[in-house]
Amino acid sequence: MSETPWLDRLRGGFQKTSERLGENLTGLFTKAALDPQTLDDIEEALIASDLGPAAAARVRDRLAGERFERGLSEAGVKLVVADELSKILAPVAVPLEIDAFPRPQVILVVGVNGSGKTTTIAKLAHLFLEQDYSVLLAAGDTFRAAAIGQLRIWAERIGVPIITGPEGGDASAIVFDGVKKATAEGIDVLIVDTAGRLQNKTGLMDELAKIRRVLGRLNPAAPHDVVLVLDATTGQNALNQIEVFKEVAGVTGLVMTKLDGTARGGVLVAAAQQYGIPIHAIGVGEGMDDLRPFDPEEAGQAIAGATDEELQ
Repeated sequence: MSETPWLDRLRGGFQKTSERLGENLTGLFTKAALDPQTLDDIEEALIASDLGPAAAARVRDRLAGERFERGLSEAGVKLVVADELSKILAPVAVPLEIDAFPRPQVILVVGVNGSGKTTTIAKLAHLFLEQDYSVLLAAGDTFRAAAIGQLRIWAERIGVPIITGPEGGDASAIVFDGVKKATAEGIDVLIVDTAGRLQNKTGLMDELAKIRRVLGRLNPAAPHDVVLVLDATTGQNALNQIEVFKEVAGVTGLVMTKLDGTARGGVLVAAAQQYGIPIHAIGVGEGMDDLRPFDPEEAGQAIAGATDEELQ
């Protein structure tokens, strides 16, 4: 368990974004009022911080309607930015709830190779174990032996069972065995790793469709969740991945990883504004406890770089 409070880790995770935003805003507050040129400059600063044009325009409109009682200041603008970002994030800050009946709740996890998908599966499993749910993992990314091996290591480390098959095997057969085992043993959650080879979109779509057909025969409600893992360090490219995986996999929720202080974390806001898909959790470090559901108000403040003193 990390000894650093979650809020401090959250602020650390968004450090690059908040510093970049602060640098972009510095020097814009020499005037007594927000004239159109200053508003344009602020909007550009927000876009340059990876928040996306739609969110930046929304914040600009909000600032244009504000009356700054104590005169214009960087701190005052940051507080307005933080509040507006919180409002953008609030509808999508939705923890992943385990409420399927009959059990198990089947969660398909998708994402490109290198996004932190396998590690995120382990962290999600850890999160569910903390909530007293039983978990089974299924190594459905049979395309890569390394993925199977890595997931097996994580399963042993956190103490959960795993279903695996041979490299190049039929992923839907592994999922079938997983559902059978989970049902027979009364396991609450089945988390399925899937292949991440987007260079063959048609093949991936066919594989996921087959998995869905197999699941449908065993439980018409499954999969209950299709969670896309995004690497925040890729910035705007993460939005392209949402677009593709929505089409290929029918994504129902997002997890954003690698918000470790070097990431372009403003893309969290851009994703929320552009797609409105639930963001179940964010990862702000490498530790098991560094993946958590997030509070939109705290996240908005962290991205805007609003300090405790400014929030008083």
